[in-house]
Amino acid sequence: MPTATWNNTIIAEAPAGDIVTVEGNMYFPLAFIKPGILKPSEHTTVCGWKGTANYYDVVVDGKTNSDAAWYYATPKDAAKEIAGHVAFWKGIVCKI
Repeated sequence: MPTATWNNTIIAEAPAGDIVTVEGNMYFPLAFIKPGILKPSEHTTVCGWKGTANYYDVVVDGKTNSDAAWYYATPKDAAKEIAGHVAFWKGIVCKI
C-alpha cells in the first residue's frame, strides 16, 4: 500500500487505486491521511493548468514541517482528478 512518511511516522496510507499521480507527485485522498497532522497554512501558489494550491503544515510528535503538503481546493477541469487529494514534499517520503 502506498505510504507517506515523515519524522519516522506514516502520515498517510492508501490503496494504490486511490492514489493519483501527477507530475511525479503522489496525491493521497484526504480521508487516508492520519487525523490531526495537517494544520492550515496561509501559503498559496498558482499552477497554470491545475489552479491555486493551498498548503498545510505537517505536524508530527511536536515537530512542524512548514508548507509540506498541498492541495487544490477547486482544481481546474484539467486537474479535476486531484480534487480531495493532498500531495507532500519537503522531506516527506512517498512510496508505493
